[in-house]
Amino acid sequence: MKYAIVTGASKGLGEAIAKRLINEQMAIVSVSRTENEDLKKFALEKGTFYRHFSCNLSLEKEVQEVFMEIAHCIFLKEPTEILLFNNAGVIEPIETVGNLDLTPTVRNIKVNVIAPMMITNIFFKEAELSNTKIQVINVTSGAAERPIEGWSVYCSSKAAINMFTQTAALEQMEKNNNNKIIAFSPGIMDTNMQETIRSSSKEAFKNLEQFKDYKEKGMLRPAHVVANALIDLILSGDVESGKVYNVNDLLK
Repeated sequence: MKYAIVTGASKGLGEAIAKRLINEQMAIVSVSRTENEDLKKFALEKGTFYRHFSCNLSLEKEVQEVFMEIAHCIFLKEPTEILLFNNAGVIEPIETVGNLDLTPTVRNIKVNVIAPMMITNIFFKEAELSNTKIQVINVTSGAAERPIEGWSVYCSSKAAINMFTQTAALEQMEKNNNNKIIAFSPGIMDTNMQETIRSSSKEAFKNLEQFKDYKEKGMLRPAHVVANALIDLILSGDVESGKVYNVNDLLK
């Protein structure tokens, strides 16, 4: 059986990914601070395995403990494949350098960089002791590849996860196994993160009006459209490990 682990599955892209995979009759492990009851009900209706784990991804010890437990539970079932979606992320702080607060800055790096690194490390290590194939999908951003004023921390964290993805892919290829790891840039979606961006100040974020226009002009893609493009890619079996995929290329 195939299992999918989705961080940040309670809302937005994570919820859309989980729903699509439930429709594909894949076993789902949801990880977020709060559980999405609609997702739980949907899995029950479809007759698919579903389990939720509560985890604060900004707490390293909690991440280690929760994902060790998840890994133990799943590998005992000897699955043929595990899809690991490191989807959860935060954009704050939206602020210029010189005005950054320490707490949100550290939290951003912990959630966007350290947690995916730790989680991937746990599952690649466990996979070496089994015949289970692992595919890791790290959700990144176009902000990883260009500087955006007010987003210095977010841009840096996503650039870091891209490089981690590319390096880990090289290492897995060297081991000559079937494991793959990619990054996926979902573009601009109609999610809570966009609401956070639009609620920032003009002083902190130079492009504020542009992002308000995205919403007002209907330019934000629904999360389910983006999720479907990603899952179509994954299920095609034509994934190039180490590549950073962009949703715009998948929806051409």
